[in-house]
Amino acid sequence: MVTVPVGAAERLEPAPWAQQATAGGDRHYPEPAPSFRGEFQRDRDRIVHSAAFRRLVYKTQVFVNHEGDLYRTRLTHSLEVAQIARTVACALRLNEALTEAICLAHDLGHTPFGHAGQHALNRCMRPWGGFEHNLQSLRVVDYLEQRYAEFPGLNLCHATREGILKRCPPRLAADMGRLGERFLRGTQPGLEAQLANLADEVAYNNHDVDDGLRAGLLDPEQMGKVPLFRDHYQRVREAWPALDERRSIHETVRRMIGELVDDLIETSAQRLRAEAPASPEAVRAMREPLIGFSPPVARRHMALKRFLRRNLYRHERVHRMARESRRIVSELFAVLHEDPRLMPAEFAEAAAMADTAEDYARVVADYIAGMTDRYAIAEHQRLFQL
Repeated sequence: MVTVPVGAAERLEPAPWAQQATAGGDRHYPEPAPSFRGEFQRDRDRIVHSAAFRRLVYKTQVFVNHEGDLYRTRLTHSLEVAQIARTVACALRLNEALTEAICLAHDLGHTPFGHAGQHALNRCMRPWGGFEHNLQSLRVVDYLEQRYAEFPGLNLCHATREGILKRCPPRLAADMGRLGERFLRGTQPGLEAQLANLADEVAYNNHDVDDGLRAGLLDPEQMGKVPLFRDHYQRVREAWPALDERRSIHETVRRMIGELVDDLIETSAQRLRAEAPASPEAVRAMREPLIGFSPPVARRHMALKRFLRRNLYRHERVHRMARESRRIVSELFAVLHEDPRLMPAEFAEAAAMADTAEDYARVVADYIAGMTDRYAIAEHQRLFQL
């Protein structure tokens, strides 16, 4: 058991394995150092002020945005991921600002309608290299955000960009320089990036349970097949038998997250003590990640993921929404690819200036990927229901 006194973690110096910002932040375009904040704090602030981040409030997590006001969106999800990750980063003496920046940016490239939208856009883009939301998130921060006079994109630090890019096929990694090297060599990203990846899983699995129960697509009896839920739910009901169902579920989900986060901290701390990496570079050279769950908790976590895949993500109602979402995205791509003049002026001009068929198609994909759920629905109605 790793015990950190209350409040003490906030006063600890960063560990040797934590990422420290280099002079200038290791940015593609050199900039003067910020006066009253660190380089990774600057990254976090640029992400929060970006248009892509604001649009996340109207991009779906599981349910289409207009299904209800209380379900998770990509924005609330990103905030929840950052909150979980900051807790772990603080306990492990990682770079908290970098961790937060990665978490807040990790979904910037998501399409409208969640994974259904991504699958549809990937199918449309298959002749021109496909579409993957992690690569699109990097494209957003490197190129599509146009806010600064001296450079395109947000000009983020290399370590932040590294954390955003969770996956990359070797055929693309070969053309990405430093950022693609780890995908070719089979090495690891920094600890902050490893942590952001797992915090993402903890957040969406447990909060999808909450949303699924709220929507009536799941019920507590059905969830009793999942040990992680069953054990905590039973303890809550035994301790507060008169507690109403909604609060019982909230308390259960809170405890599920607590178990996973506590285990993540304790297991990762043990691995860090055993390996004792002297620097972030030593972490990157490793073949296996150091941030992770213990085997028993990893199995409980995986059982929850499998259950949600079978019973929530493949639920008839979710499937119906997903099918309609794929149709909207596919039809939007087809008509806009045929006539780019139907897009706003900046995208129409970019398409007209494209040098290759792939660049041309990528402009259309950029436009659609940036849409919110409700904007995509409105555009589809405008173009097809005249």
